[in-house]
This record gives sequence, C-alpha cells and structure tokens, in this order.
Amino acid sequence: MKILLVGEYNRTHWNLKRGLQTLGHEVLVIGFRDGFKKVDIDIEIKDPLSSRFLKKVRVLIYKFFKIDLLAHSVKKQILSKKDELSGYDVIQLVNESPFLIDLKCQLEILKWLINWNDKTFLLSTGPDYVSVMHAYNKKFRYSILTPYFEGKITNKNFQHVLSYFSPEHKKIHAYLTKTIEGIISNDLDYHIPLIDHPNYLGMIPHAIELSQLHYKTPNLDNKIVIFHGINSKNYYKKGNDIFEQALDLISVRHKNKIEIITVTDLKYVDFIKSFDKAHILLDQVYAYDQGFNALEAMAKGKVVFTGAEQEWLEHYNLEEDSVAINALPDAQNIADKLEWLILNPNKIIEISKNARAFVETHHDHINCAQHYLKKWST
Repeated sequence: MKILLVGEYNRTHWNLKRGLQTLGHEVLVIGFRDGFKKVDIDIEIKDPLSSRFLKKVRVLIYKFFKIDLLAHSVKKQILSKKDELSGYDVIQLVNESPFLIDLKCQLEILKWLINWNDKTFLLSTGPDYVSVMHAYNKKFRYSILTPYFEGKITNKNFQHVLSYFSPEHKKIHAYLTKTIEGIISNDLDYHIPLIDHPNYLGMIPHAIELSQLHYKTPNLDNKIVIFHGINSKNYYKKGNDIFEQALDLISVRHKNKIEIITVTDLKYVDFIKSFDKAHILLDQVYAYDQGFNALEAMAKGKVVFTGAEQEWLEHYNLEEDSVAINALPDAQNIADKLEWLILNPNKIIEISKNARAFVETHHDHINCAQHYLKKWST
C-alpha cells in the first residue's frame, strides 16, 4: 500500500511510518517539523518567515490586508510537489488543521491533497473542532481549556485553540466530515469526545518505536531525581505552573533527598536524552491519558506524572498508581504523590517496570501500524 501521512505532532506519524515500512508499505510524511522540537520529516514544509522580525511582518500584513504570507508560501510548496503527493492509496491528516496558516488557504490545500489521492482519513490527536467543543462545554472534569476558564491564558494567547470555533474552521470541519472515510483517535482525550460520532472508527494508542528507547532499572543509591520539561508556549495549558508549585512544596519537605532538573523548549533529540538520569518525570496535568512525551519516558522506565484518569484505568484494566501517576490540577496533591514515592523508593522500581511493560503491550509501533491498516481497509 502507498500511504501519505500529512502533518506531524511529536513523532506521531513518523513512528507510524516506521511501523508501516516494517510491514512492507511505502510511506511518506510531509509537514512542518513541529516548531522548536525539530522532529523527523520526509518532505519538510519550510517556514521562510521563522525569524522574529519576519513573524511580526507576517502578523502586520495579515492584520491590515488579510493576506497570510506563510499560507502563500505553503501553497506554492505543495503545488511544486504535486507529483510527489499524488496517487496514494491512503492519506491521513494528523489534524483538521495540519498547516498553521490562514484557514481559507488551509481548506484549499486539503482539497488538493484529497483530490490527488484515493482514501482520506483524519487522526484526532491534538485539538480539533470536536474535542475543543467538548472541552468548551465543560464535559470533561478538567481539560486544556481549564486554565483559560481560570483566566491564566488570554484570548490572544489562546487564539490557536479558539480558532476551532471560527466560521472558517467550521467550513474545514464540515468539508472533512462529508469527504473523509473516517476518524481515528490515539488517546482517551480525543476518543471520549468522538464516541457516537458517525465518522468515528475507534482509538488506536500512540505508536511508540521501542527499539530507540532503552529501559534501565532505576538506580536509587543517591538522590531521587525529578525532571520537569517546560514548553513555554503551552506553559499553562500543560499545567507547568502547578508542577512548579508542587516542586516548591516538596523541596521544603525533602530538600536533601531530591534533585530537580528543569529544562525549557528543547529540540526532540536533546529532550529525549535530557531526562535519562531522572527517576520521576512531570509531563502534563490537564489530560485523561498519556501523550507522546509521557509514553516515551515510561518506555525508558521513568515514573511519569501525567494523564492517568479513572477512564484510562478502566479502559486498560489497571490499578491506580501502578503504571503512571495521575497528575491532578492540584499542587498539594502532586506534592503528596511525590512524597509517597520519595518515602517508598521500592514503588519507583515497581512502577518503572510496569510502565515499560505497558508501553510494550499497548503502544508498539508495528502492532499499532497493523491496526491502522485494518481500519484503512474497512
């Protein structure tokens, strides 16, 4: 089968590609390199306006003339690669809006890609119309919109998420709903809003390439190392402020027993190495399930504070705090969980082993690729 994967978040499509190739299929990934993360891509869509000055120029021109310079560049790049991007049996979009450009231009590009190829599928990973609407209507106990509701994030700084309610994006959503073969999600934060959606084909867990992630049994001879990776653009959306409050609390209680490592906005190749010496990794707060960074850390044997809600426990038939620690939006609760691990280091080893086994069982990229092939073939 010939497959085109459009857009990238972390290594969602890249790992799927690797699994599909192992199974004998021809696969290309096209998109941006996911901002500062600089992830792998086969055909990179370049941003000629990436400097701070040119970004300001782009904003000003769009503000006064409603012309998106980046959109025109992306359209030109896509058209120049028409032959490379045509004739695929399946294309899958990583999101309803895989290119971060003017939505009218985005719809035009999506129509090209869909018309140039056979079957089109949509992957729900990251915000889209259905999941954002579900969160906006407060159907989750908490979500990535919670810090927005609490006034931590301004309308301006949350514009990317709010844009999913715009008339322009609703046109994209309506077009895809009537055109694509189906929607697939890859964790419970996107699965739950899609339940009963007429286009929904079900959930396939995030694909993780385990051969690149080596497990090491935690060494607890010295201080317990807690790692906190910050994405400055999503600081409040990920709950980094709550993690920092929790670290302040635990530092007062157990300063001599812990070491805290904090990093900000690392490229993927640097990030994946940066937490090697850590025992505990603080990932994100406002989630029901694990995202990509959490799963990769779990595969390496880290105890991860992330989304591990009751719905996730029930879905995988797990006991609380056995595979990952549910990071609630409560600094005191997180600090208490950290203290429990510090005072019971045997739990770190136990959870570490369980975490690796869980990722091997449910997230192996080749097994996940087989599930995609089944859904694409129905």
